[in-house]
Amino acid sequence: MKILNVSTSSNIASVSISENDKCILELNINNNKTHSETLIPLIDKLFHETNLKLSDIGLVACDVGPGSFTGIRIGISSVKAIAESINVSVVDVSSLESLAYNIHVKNCETICSLIDARNDQVYCGIFDKNYNLLEDYLADDINNVIKALQKYENVIFVGDGAITHKDLLEIKDFQYDNFIHAKNIAKCAYNKFKNNNTKTADSLVPLYLRKSQAERMKQKNG
Repeated sequence: MKILNVSTSSNIASVSISENDKCILELNINNNKTHSETLIPLIDKLFHETNLKLSDIGLVACDVGPGSFTGIRIGISSVKAIAESINVSVVDVSSLESLAYNIHVKNCETICSLIDARNDQVYCGIFDKNYNLLEDYLADDINNVIKALQKYENVIFVGDGAITHKDLLEIKDFQYDNFIHAKNIAKCAYNKFKNNNTKTADSLVPLYLRKSQAERMKQKNG
């Protein structure tokens, strides 16, 4: 089964087509343009370079957050339109889960995905070495996240939040990719498909974890 995978939760627009969980081709772009300008042309290029058609796709997957509020909305609306046009199911993948799949270290016990939410705030996902979520996602101050991680051993950090706070986390060097990739969304999506964990396009919703800046300001001034 061929899966179309889309990531728009970060500054990078990433798209891929996979055969089950094996990537056929991934394309990424970060050209300071909005995802509304780049996503559909990038998907068109993906199909052109793979000589595939929309009708070849049996499942569509995307990251639903946390991350860029605007980017997530663009990705979800695009995936909904594509899935409805070819009448296939969708799979939602958290950007934190997708990040965890960047780690392939044999002696790793715990993976901590961190996405920078600015002002010392991060989105956090804690996974075991098999990418199983160990506790609920966090949206909190980096210092509180560090306290929550104290009960875990041999933690490997991944994501732009880890880069931002590498001194606090005592990270000396990164030996792996810290970007969100559509090819890893495919791995998550295929596992969920095998477990009958798919959705209809109209049931796809964002995973924000916290209110937008505009909503927080409105609440503060309200």
